[in-house]
Amino acid sequence: MSIETMIFLFTSMLLMGVLATKFSTRLGLPSLVLFLLVGMGMNQFVFFENVEITQLIGIMALIIILFEGGTQTKWSQIKPIIGSASILATFGVLITSAIAGLAAMYILNFSLLEGMLFGAIVGSTDAAAVFSVLGNKNIKRKLTSTLEAESGSNDPMAVFLTVAFIEIIQIPDSSIWTAVGSFFLQMGLGLILGVALGKLTVLIINHIKLDTAGLYPVLALAMASLTYILTDSIGGSGLLAVYVMAVVVGNNDLLYRFTILRFNEGFAWMMQILMFILLGLLVFPGQLLEIFWQGIALSIILMFVARPIAVFLSLVFMKYNLKEQVFVSWAGLKGAVPIVLATYPIIAGIESSQLIFNAVFFVVLISALVQGSSLSWLAEKLKLTGKEKEDLLPSLEIINLGTTDSEIIEVAITEKSPAVDTSLIDLILPDNTLIIGIIREGELITPTGNSVIHVNDTLYVLSHKKSREKAKAVLIGKKKEKKPKVTEA
Repeated sequence: MSIETMIFLFTSMLLMGVLATKFSTRLGLPSLVLFLLVGMGMNQFVFFENVEITQLIGIMALIIILFEGGTQTKWSQIKPIIGSASILATFGVLITSAIAGLAAMYILNFSLLEGMLFGAIVGSTDAAAVFSVLGNKNIKRKLTSTLEAESGSNDPMAVFLTVAFIEIIQIPDSSIWTAVGSFFLQMGLGLILGVALGKLTVLIINHIKLDTAGLYPVLALAMASLTYILTDSIGGSGLLAVYVMAVVVGNNDLLYRFTILRFNEGFAWMMQILMFILLGLLVFPGQLLEIFWQGIALSIILMFVARPIAVFLSLVFMKYNLKEQVFVSWAGLKGAVPIVLATYPIIAGIESSQLIFNAVFFVVLISALVQGSSLSWLAEKLKLTGKEKEDLLPSLEIINLGTTDSEIIEVAITEKSPAVDTSLIDLILPDNTLIIGIIREGELITPTGNSVIHVNDTLYVLSHKKSREKAKAVLIGKKKEKKPKVTEA
């Protein structure tokens, strides 16, 4: 393939991916469905079968998607449901995998181990699918937080089960207890290194002085990749570490937050487009038709039997009512992770690997098409919709003015800001600090001394770099310190 052809293919994938996103919104379908269909359509004209390259790009895309999703996750919202999400991400995946594996054994005429391998691959929900489908839905925060936390943390269980069954198939004498010990090691290292490297990332971004703000998103993304590499190289779960690291970064006071988040959002979309289209290129429609009825049967069992049983058993002692459990059951979206995991048996040379891959692809397509497109409808029918999502944390954007010691700060004023209802002339700002613009209800207001700051205003502040923290304290306040508990004698 010539360089010109590769560039044309890359450009075509991006353009068709963007157009597919536009049409998916109008049709009410998850964009990943159209991405996969675009890939399947392109393989009629472009021959592509490099599974190793697809797996590599898939893992890179998952790192970026998990990092982007994690930085958008508010710890205050997932803290109350972290126990539920953890049980779903482990016990829930195990139950789903077992039921799906037994079904595949009979429907696809697999051996028990081959069936369990299939179940392990499709047992987890997918972060890319969940983040993209739930991102703009007006669904109760408790449920979206549960699903996002589950999908961001259940990859280790799916990877562990997939690798374990491949090893047992290839080496029948393998010890299952060794694999179990490896799983807990992966989880532990993923959590520890995720937290540690997340704090290190915040420290570096807030103290390093780069000449342009455009380099800060690159630095953040490099730290996410480094987190995956370091964790994976010592036997931990790299994907879990990336998600935890991103949650830490997103919930700390971070300079250049807006620039980093917007860059990651665009980059994550680009990687989603490339990943799903490449995965679609590996499948031919004729191969899916050969397992049409088997794929339909497996999809029905996953959606209506395996996932609901896993959810009800996992949340039986949790504070979720029946309607909420039904919704969580239906929101067990499949996506990139199962398809990427389905490349593992191919690379390992498992005899039934191509059939497993085709069946997994079919299940993912049906899941995204049926479940993804009906989530909003189901939430409304179950009366589980909530208030419109709001960005609860103040937005603080730094515009670096070259090599000077000055910068422009963008500050979003919330109800908790101490500067609310205060005129600019009464604000006690640091020296060499000036409010140069106010955005109110979409209009730019030229500030004067008599201008009063309102809730939901966005202020543009010209300040010396050394005065940044003092300006922040005046405009959006300092974090409240926890008061020590006083015990009565």
